[in-house]
Amino acid sequence: MCNLYSITTNQAAIIALFRVINRYVGNLPPIPGVFPDYPAPVIRNTDAGTEMVTMRWGMPPPPRTGGPPVTNIRNTSSPHWRGWLKPEKRCLVPANGFAGYAPEPTTNVVWFALDEDRPLFACAEMWTTFNGDRGTKSKPPQAQLAHPRRLHLHGARL
Repeated sequence: MCNLYSITTNQAAIIALFRVINRYVGNLPPIPGVFPDYPAPVIRNTDAGTEMVTMRWGMPPPPRTGGPPVTNIRNTSSPHWRGWLKPEKRCLVPANGFAGYAPEPTTNVVWFALDEDRPLFACAEMWTTFNGDRGTKSKPPQAQLAHPRRLHLHGARL
């Protein structure tokens, strides 16, 4: 998944497809554009069963690089990511479509979905608790303590 996706399916459909037992998302309006650092629903396993929670998109960057949260991991063999690749840190992010940059300079993004009806699917991702700054370099707001962060991980299973 690139740096933009949408989730417009209602909460009942998400709960039914992923067999959610506990939900902590409150009212879940359609979100036609989920960008990095936006809150959105995430499905994860717990000792009590499958739950749906709201998390923000992005993982802490490697300490030596600094910068904003990372939204794509390309090197899973890096020691920085090793602790988050465990099964208990895996999650699913429900979506109806995602966007990628267009190859032509006349358009900004191209949307991808399973078909024209944009049915619900999920991307395999991972989550963690993040304590620290997030935001732009000029306006770095403090993250809430114990605020979950997430990221897409190709090929992972929940």
